[in-house]
Amino acid sequence: MTSIGIIGAGNIGAAFARALARNGIAATIANSRGPETLSALVGELSPFISAGSINEAAKADIVLIAIPWSRLPAALSGLPNWAGRIVVDANNPIEAPLFKPAELSGRLSTEIVANLVPGARVVKAFNHLSAALVATDPHAEGGERVLFYSGDDAPAKAEVAALISRLGFAGIDLGPISIGGKLTQFPGGALPAINFVKFA
Repeated sequence: MTSIGIIGAGNIGAAFARALARNGIAATIANSRGPETLSALVGELSPFISAGSINEAAKADIVLIAIPWSRLPAALSGLPNWAGRIVVDANNPIEAPLFKPAELSGRLSTEIVANLVPGARVVKAFNHLSAALVATDPHAEGGERVLFYSGDDAPAKAEVAALISRLGFAGIDLGPISIGGKLTQFPGGALPAINFVKFA
């Protein structure tokens, strides 16, 4: 069975954990402050979500990363090569409370994240919706809430697409990172913060 890890327990990481727990899917969540600081969240989402170290979460088959932009390098440093495991990049190059865009020097944020996870197959997803929409029922508007994803590795995208479907979202493949990563990047992309719903 595919294992799932979550690195980052802020709004998006916690929302993803809630979506998993709502669907009976187990995962290990980690943050920089240690497992003991996640007792309230784990208590809420027990028995599906457990707390662990970043190293433990990073060993999963699929690892969603959602960390404040400036803390990414430190949080991901020292981890072993990802050896073909899937990293879901749910990060945006911006931080509260000022929401000042990070300087990317012309690169896409997912390209920068990919450099921090050598050996990983990176898929961009779960970053363009607000945390509240990720955490709540994706059928609330009467259809299926849309969740965009993109990546350069077709099998990795297929695995993430299957997970998106299990969570009840309508996954839409935006193609490679060069296209989809640009469309969903916040700020700058055309698609973030819009609640699209697919009706049959």
